[in-house]
Amino acid sequence: MVGRIYHVGLTISDLDRSIAFYRDILGLEFQGELLMAGEETDKLFHRRNCKARIAYLNGSKNVESPPVELIQFIDNAVHKIQSDLFTTSISELCFYTDDIDLTYKHFIENNVECLSEPQHFNFTSQGFGESKAFYFKDPDGIILEMMQAL
Repeated sequence: MVGRIYHVGLTISDLDRSIAFYRDILGLEFQGELLMAGEETDKLFHRRNCKARIAYLNGSKNVESPPVELIQFIDNAVHKIQSDLFTTSISELCFYTDDIDLTYKHFIENNVECLSEPQHFNFTSQGFGESKAFYFKDPDGIILEMMQAL
């Protein structure tokens, strides 16, 4: 029934700030923005008079690589909670890089909050190979991950 993941949506508080972060810091390509409003939008989000600014960014031309959808609700209160890897939810969104050490340095130079420096993992004996990874936060404190297969 499911063909592929179409996009990954993140509710954020300031669309312009988040577009700048995901485009300028992470290097994703801005694909466009739209405004959702009206009866269908109210029904979809189960909220009266719902309006949302939505932007799409992607790091790949590959159709199988889903874009990030950033959603800023207009005139509706968004409850901001601190992201927590140990709370049932989508724990993080993982991005891939070819040079994790350079990416980490770029993040530090741009004051991105990183939870650690890149860590090495060897899961070869479990059939998953070796990688390096670290967690970081976007401007709303959403936890994201950067990974490089070795």
